[in-house]
Amino acid sequence: MARKMIKYNLMIPGPTPIPTRVLSAMNHDMIGHRGPLFSAVMKEVMEDLRWAYETKNDIFIYPSSGTGGMEVAAVNVLSPGDKVIVLNIGNFGARWAKICKAYGAEVNDVKFARGQAADPKVLEAELKKGPVKAVFMQHNETSTGVLNDVQTLAKTVRQFQPDALIMVDAVSGMMAAPLKTDDWDLDVVVSGSQKAFMVPPGVAAVSISKRAWKAYETAKCAKHYWDWGLMKEEAPKGHTYTTPPESLIFGMREGLKMLKEEGRENVFARHQFNRDLLRTAARALGLKLLADDSHASPAVTAIFPPEGVDGEEVRKLMRDDFNVEVAPGQGELKSKIFRIGHLGYVDSLDLIGAWAAVEVLFKRLGAKINFGAGVKAMMEML
Repeated sequence: MARKMIKYNLMIPGPTPIPTRVLSAMNHDMIGHRGPLFSAVMKEVMEDLRWAYETKNDIFIYPSSGTGGMEVAAVNVLSPGDKVIVLNIGNFGARWAKICKAYGAEVNDVKFARGQAADPKVLEAELKKGPVKAVFMQHNETSTGVLNDVQTLAKTVRQFQPDALIMVDAVSGMMAAPLKTDDWDLDVVVSGSQKAFMVPPGVAAVSISKRAWKAYETAKCAKHYWDWGLMKEEAPKGHTYTTPPESLIFGMREGLKMLKEEGRENVFARHQFNRDLLRTAARALGLKLLADDSHASPAVTAIFPPEGVDGEEVRKLMRDDFNVEVAPGQGELKSKIFRIGHLGYVDSLDLIGAWAAVEVLFKRLGAKINFGAGVKAMMEML
């Protein structure tokens, strides 16, 4: 009989666990969102976001999910009929395509096999077919555990269509893996509070280059809530156009402080180690991984369960028997894989504990595994 667990263990790629420091910071009195106290907080958060993005560009904060941030990006630079390329490597690449189509863009949906990164040579071939307004891509594809080589993809765009906009969904990749907005000449980059920033969902941040602002001047997609022009009037004052989610902003300030204290390179190294720890454990148990090592995500790992075990069953039983929440496969990968998040406020011991539960579950299900091998391999890495 399964023992009832009292602690809930969140091991998905977002929302991620929240540090006590962030929770405490959010437990703050409401203050006037148009007054000097909150303006100072907003200005601090926007400046620290520029540190995270490695940019001097404008950064606007919207009360929304990451998908809202993606929609902000598209509606402010596109007009109906614009030709765009979407590098589709998973569920969220497909979401870029859906958003662009919803606003009337002519979408070249360049789909790659799930588990593969976008190939710069394929992008080059598509760029040579004729002018496009923008190229949309993921930094990190949450649904497959794949990290795109954004730097090389961006260089390819600049080489063959220098004026095309480079639009990056970095919701699950920001601060989990390097992303140099200015050095890589990225035009619009989207992030979300609920990933490596270690804050609950509800805040999207969007950076905007001079090239993107020029595109905004002629963009004809209908918009109001998402309109950059409305935010541009307010941001220098430390305001947002609409009422901001104050508690989340207090949390963002603290989460960004924690990241800066740890240091950018240390943050990246921690995420990379977590990735390698989990991949080592899966291989030691004889399990297949969806993504190749060359483009494996430092934020989330997608794993095929043992033969005869359904990915959705893994998710259900991990929750029911161990109070461990892992993520399902999405789209065409539903039931075929399960995913474990290791970004944000997750350390090596969290992963070892979660993986021990995975091994016990598989043994209970009668799977042919080398029981204990994954945990042993993880301990040896430590």
